[in-house]
Amino acid sequence: MALDFPNINPIALSLGPLVIRWYALAYLAGFLGGLFCAKRLAGYTPDTRPTKDDVDDVLTWMIVAVIVGGRLGYVLFYNPAFYLSHPVEIFKLWEGGMAFHGGLIGAITALIGFAWRQGIPLFKLTDIIAVVTPIGLFFGRLANFVNGELYGRITTHSWGMVFPTAPDTLPRHPSQLYESFFEGFVLFVILMVLYRVKTIRERAGIVSGVFLLGYAFFRFMIEYVREPDLHLGLLSFGLSMGQLLCIPMGLVGIGIIGYALRQNR
Repeated sequence: MALDFPNINPIALSLGPLVIRWYALAYLAGFLGGLFCAKRLAGYTPDTRPTKDDVDDVLTWMIVAVIVGGRLGYVLFYNPAFYLSHPVEIFKLWEGGMAFHGGLIGAITALIGFAWRQGIPLFKLTDIIAVVTPIGLFFGRLANFVNGELYGRITTHSWGMVFPTAPDTLPRHPSQLYESFFEGFVLFVILMVLYRVKTIRERAGIVSGVFLLGYAFFRFMIEYVREPDLHLGLLSFGLSMGQLLCIPMGLVGIGIIGYALRQNR
């Protein structure tokens, strides 16, 4: 017996030609929640940069970088042949298709550029952003669930759901909710606890590395119950594209943690 999918309308508000979707509100909640939290974290070290004003200034960079990077990441990692044949489709963001790893690359590029221009220690800036990023992941995965997209693999567990967007009527893992909980809530709690420890906060880079490693671990494990993209399926060694992208991400995280420990020892 499967649970009933709630069938929430993906359109949150419609006023004539103006249509506001839950997906857009999730992005907004993620950015605003991240901004509020990041400014509070910057207040932990008021005499050093990044300051609260720096956090305000970097927001614009981050919004553009995450959206552009997320879209290009999806185009290049998940369906390059289709978008090369239909380049106009790249700009149809409202039809979905964003890749977290692409958004991450865009965000890192923006942070490097901002830190360099403003003369801010890079890892002190990325540590703050790393703590608040799971807020966006939490809301984003909930929006994926509302849209019925990125559903899980077939399951016999009692909490399986029949997704109306799936190609069958078999119960599946609500993998979006797993990701929202582990990549969003749990990872946020871990990073927040670490950042509040002064000795860790002063070793700039540790929190950034733990974010990369933690996300890579949670995403890699959840991918085992998440349905691979239909046009890709499973790739090398029976792994999904998401898992393959998590491997270098986790290794970079380990490298950053090691670098931070060596630099501050």
